Formats: sequence, structure tokens, C-alpha cells
Amino acid sequence: MKRVVRAPNFAARYEAMRNEVMENQEVQQFLADHADSIDKQIVDRSLGKLYEYTTASHSCGKCPDLENCINIMNGFEPKLVLKGKLIDVEYVKCPSKLLDEERRNVSKMIDSMHMPKDVMEAQLQDIDIFYDDSRVRAVRQAKDFLNHFDETGKLPSRGLYIYGSFGIGKSFILGALANELAQRQIRTVAVYVPEFLREMKQSIQDQTLNEKIDFVKSAQVLMLDDLGAETMSAWTRDEVLGTILQYRMAEQLPTFFTSNFSYDELEHHLTFTQRGEQEAVKAARIMERIRTISTSVKLEGSNRRQQ
Repeated sequence: MKRVVRAPNFAARYEAMRNEVMENQEVQQFLADHADSIDKQIVDRSLGKLYEYTTASHSCGKCPDLENCINIMNGFEPKLVLKGKLIDVEYVKCPSKLLDEERRNVSKMIDSMHMPKDVMEAQLQDIDIFYDDSRVRAVRQAKDFLNHFDETGKLPSRGLYIYGSFGIGKSFILGALANELAQRQIRTVAVYVPEFLREMKQSIQDQTLNEKIDFVKSAQVLMLDDLGAETMSAWTRDEVLGTILQYRMAEQLPTFFTSNFSYDELEHHLTFTQRGEQEAVKAARIMERIRTISTSVKLEGSNRRQQ
């Protein structure tokens, strides 16, 4: 061992490593901050830890992404600490790790039922507000909703009813708003209505119907996507949709909708069941609840899915 240590090439490598460590600005700052407690002997005995610190990635500067982190512990970066007569390293979460955890925590605040993944990853700043004036109005009203909460700490009781033709970005706005609410620790349930109503019919058999309706109707914020695209039966209209809307109106819980229909067009759609029955009074009752808990916003533009 003595021969290895005394070998010229080993001594040269050791000296080069020591110089590299001592030239590091963070190491110099740490030694200066602890000048009263650290001497040359402590530095020499701690050289391995100092080298581990200097060769690691800090603030994710040497890592292409979190998955390909080069550090000993993925997603963690070392910081220097003084422990008795030795300099040691402790590992703390790096910026990429913290950001990843923040995104995961945000996603946990959104319960998505049959909603497309790309919609639920939408961000409000990504909406092209220069596309047309209707998009500006829709985004402005969404921001007004958020601003009310930021200023008062309370959610407005009325959501938005965003309607317009196919593929113009109605659902995207809901997804972006859901993510903004999640960052404010507001839990949102986003539901694709046609698939949800089909699931409700199947839930009768496995006896989970009431549980699922209770979960949706009591959401802190509820988003009902593509209302009117379903084949409506009297039962889904009155016992499922009607029950949910009645509860939310009574409890003043904000509800958001997207639809291809305006208020009047949706009322006509709800009037006729899949059996051809015409029930104008029941449809009007549903629409009264929707009008009470939402503000109508028309979105215009061309179908972006076909571009």
C-alpha cells in the first residue's frame, strides 16, 4: 500500500484531484464559512467527500432530465456539512425532483373519469387567445373565476357553460382550468359525460351507482365535458344528471360544462328521450339548474382536429 501511495503517478493524480476540489467555488465558500472549525488536516481527511461533491450535478446542470440524473441518488444533489472533525455530504432533492413532485401532487388533485390525457395536461397559458375574440372572452372568464378565489379564498358558486362546434378547444380550456385549480389545492372531478352515463347503467349491476353519483355530485369543483353528446334516456337525465345538478345547485358548488349545444339547443336535446318520448317539463327542469349554476360562453373557430 505504501508503494502505491508513494508512486509518482498516484501522487500526481492525488494532487490534481486536490487542486480540482480546492478550486471549486462552492467548496471555497464552504471552507470560508467554517474557517474557525476546519484546518488542512480535516480537508485532507475529507477529500473523498469533497470530490464527490464537486463531481456531482448541482441544480440539475449536468443532467438532461430527472430520469437520466447522473448523481449517486437519482433526483438528489449533495450539499456540504460539517460533522465533528470531518466534512461530509447530505443529499437533498434537486430542482427537477421538486418540480416532478409538484406536478405529481397537482395531478392528485384532479380526478379524471374517461377524460383524454392530453386534455388533463393542458395549461391555461398554452391556449391561443389570438385565435379569435371568443377565445379571449372564455379565457378571461376562466381567469376571473381563479382571481375571485385568489382574492377571497372562496370559490364562486357559478361555473362556465362553454359551447360551440366540434374540435375548437372547449375541453382544453376545462383541463387547463382544472390544473390551475389543482395548483391552488382545489380538488376537481372532470367527467366525460357520454362514457360516464354508460358507466352509470352498468353500475346498477355491481351496486356502485349511489357511490359514484355521490362522488361526482359532491366534488369541490365539477367539470362535465361534452354534455349533449350522449344518447339520453329519461333515467340518466332525471336520476343521474338531475340528481347531480340539484345537489350542486343547492350546495352552491361550482360546475363547468362543455357542449356542442347552446342552452336552448340542449333543452331541445333533453326533451326527447331515446324512446322518442317528449318531456319538455323535465328538460326545462334540468336546464333551470344548469342556467342557475353556470354562465354561458360561446366559443368559435374551426375544427382543429382536422387541421
